[in-house]
Amino acid sequence: MRKFVSALALAVVFAGLSQAASVAKPVPGPSKLGSQKVPDAQIERTIRAKFAKSKINAEHFTVSVENGVATIEGKTNVIQHKGVASRLAKTGGAVAVRNHIQVSDAAKAKAAAKLAQYRTGDTTVPRATVIEPPKPK
Repeated sequence: MRKFVSALALAVVFAGLSQAASVAKPVPGPSKLGSQKVPDAQIERTIRAKFAKSKINAEHFTVSVENGVATIEGKTNVIQHKGVASRLAKTGGAVAVRNHIQVSDAAKAKAAAKLAQYRTGDTTVPRATVIEPPKPK
């Protein structure tokens, strides 16, 4: 009986491993599927929709896509918007991004000043304050 239970347990383990291996196989990506390429116009629409939903919409960046490569142009007063635009373009389906967004001199100076403050320790780091809930009556 003991051998039977051991053999049964071993069979269950092997069956589970074979199923796990079949589930864990990678799905072929676009390069392996051949001709299933997303049209440039669709990538461009997706990127513009992502821009419209984000906070960088007010910056009015222009986007064009050619052969899957997105080109972003425009100007911004917020240095972080340049990186956000690149990330949104990549998640929108672009295979590569040419980011030609120009960051204003004021934004660069503001970022440099903040960095200098943190490096010299001239700023205080905000601390969280715990507020006790009111006691029930």
